[in-house]
Amino acid sequence: MSLDLARRRLLAAAGAVGVAGALGPAPSAAFAASGRRPSGSRRPAATIIHGGRVLTGLPDVPGQEALAVGRDGRILAVGPATLVRRLAGRDTEFVDARGGTVMAGIIDAHAHCLEAGWRSLNPSLGNETYTVAALQAKLTGFLNASEDQEPDGWLVVEDWNPVGLPAGTETHHRILDALPTRRPIALKGSDAHNTWVNQRALELAKITSSTPDPAGGHIVHDAAGAPSGLLKDTAQDLVAAVIPPPDEGRALAAAAKALRQAAANGITTYMDAATEAEGLRAYADLAASDRLPQRVIPALRLDIDLVRDPKAALAHVNEQRTAYGQVPGLCFGTAKVFLDGVIEHPAQTAALLEPYLDGDGKPTDNRGDLYVTATEYGRLAAVLDRAGWQLHAHAIGDRAVRTALDGYEAAVRANGRRGNRHTIAHLQLVHPDDYRRFAPLGVVACMQLQWAMRNVWTMDALLPYIGPDRHRLMYPARSLERHGAALAGGSDWPVDPLDSFNQIRTAIDREGEEGALYPEREGISRFSSLRMHTAGSAHQLRIDHETGVLTPGLAADVLVLDRDVTRVPVKDITGTKVRLTLAGGRRVWDADQPGAEAAAAPFPAARPASLATVHGRHGACGCHR
Repeated sequence: MSLDLARRRLLAAAGAVGVAGALGPAPSAAFAASGRRPSGSRRPAATIIHGGRVLTGLPDVPGQEALAVGRDGRILAVGPATLVRRLAGRDTEFVDARGGTVMAGIIDAHAHCLEAGWRSLNPSLGNETYTVAALQAKLTGFLNASEDQEPDGWLVVEDWNPVGLPAGTETHHRILDALPTRRPIALKGSDAHNTWVNQRALELAKITSSTPDPAGGHIVHDAAGAPSGLLKDTAQDLVAAVIPPPDEGRALAAAAKALRQAAANGITTYMDAATEAEGLRAYADLAASDRLPQRVIPALRLDIDLVRDPKAALAHVNEQRTAYGQVPGLCFGTAKVFLDGVIEHPAQTAALLEPYLDGDGKPTDNRGDLYVTATEYGRLAAVLDRAGWQLHAHAIGDRAVRTALDGYEAAVRANGRRGNRHTIAHLQLVHPDDYRRFAPLGVVACMQLQWAMRNVWTMDALLPYIGPDRHRLMYPARSLERHGAALAGGSDWPVDPLDSFNQIRTAIDREGEEGALYPEREGISRFSSLRMHTAGSAHQLRIDHETGVLTPGLAADVLVLDRDVTRVPVKDITGTKVRLTLAGGRRVWDADQPGAEAAAAPFPAARPASLATVHGRHGACGCHR
């Protein structure tokens, strides 16, 4: 029977009903901590979870024994099992946690869940490394499997590894042109910052030797001055614009499957980290068909032209909120800006304070690409901050991080501290002088700490090109925390596979297939990691009045896990399975339901492993019933 619920109805004794009826309209924090019952009246609990360790997420409240969910989808009580059980009624459902952790839902503060679904519609290279001949053979197999698309149908392939060809190999369209087809071909980089296309695709996109680089992007040219077929950052949009979209029904089904997988990973809220009009339309359709199980904060993407025109940017985000603000589950209030690219060789588009090194360890003249100046970002931040909008900056390199901090500082000078919790995401390199700037400015550090391990990305593709001194500063989670910065966690799915508890584990021990990445310097505690992926992310997204911890009155965003993640060895946090996910008290994932295993099967991973419907009102975030 599913999760020992047995749909077990307590054939309530009169005394139990009497205790439930004696409780007041909102159990107090004291009841949550100690089990004391306030006076008043209340309907019996809809669900009681017991038999595990209830991790409230509050630093001053020890683990509890049981949790009750009210019929309004909110937490009714947390405390000793003997007292929480008194809230049962005739039809209360009991969940036996079987010794596992009961905790707040994961809040993924930086993800691209719709994109994960849409990518699954295309064949994948799995981010593997290939010789040129092996890559051509693999792509020929994809072509043979889709012969009905000859001669003009696009072959779009996901999860191409931009560092996966033999050293010295030029990423040139000639390699793709040699395939037995005239179809346009696009290989989309797993890092989301590189696309490799053949000559036919260049022609359809009208990219020639004279095509200028778009703002925030780069068309790579070969030695003869012709486009090589490699497009970086916003230059990818030139090709994306001419690729036909998938069938709408298939696209929505794939998106719904991705959201179900997120629920299976315990995600009850997430920030869509670069939302455009297509995504907003998809969310509206998913909500209308009851296929939106999580609360979603769309971070509305601003292109470079809008960044440079703050009034137009404000008008744009306000228009999007007006158009979609009534979609149940969507909470507006965040805008997204890309300040730089990625740091790994050969892309090297992340903006650095000091130049990249060449293969021999000597400085080059390349400091990466900074797409927005500090002055431009400061003007934008001041305008959006004054209007109550939060900015979320993609910043990988230390120069981009400093640019973001300078921009937020300009907003504080212009407007004072308004509590909008502007954010910097990724933070692969941060100059030590900037650690202390986060807390006074109220800036949140949103980190993807599953990257903080030794593997091909951090070692082969990075260490030689930045040197050991900067390498030791990678992903400075503990340094930022020690300087008072608020930490939040995100997966960046589908750039990485979705595995919430592996992500929580790597933040602690930073262990990868080639060893640990400076855990003694930058690893954080188990409690800090769990908190940054729940309460910390709620703080970033300005929904901490609604969710993020288990305390009476907040939304019942609750997970039941298959083990006690507060006590198992750290390495065993990876592998944790979510048995039950409640979002606003509604069951959006139950591992024991028929078909659950197939529904939770992961999509193809970008970086291989070897390397909740809550429709309550959320105040200023603009989410409505």
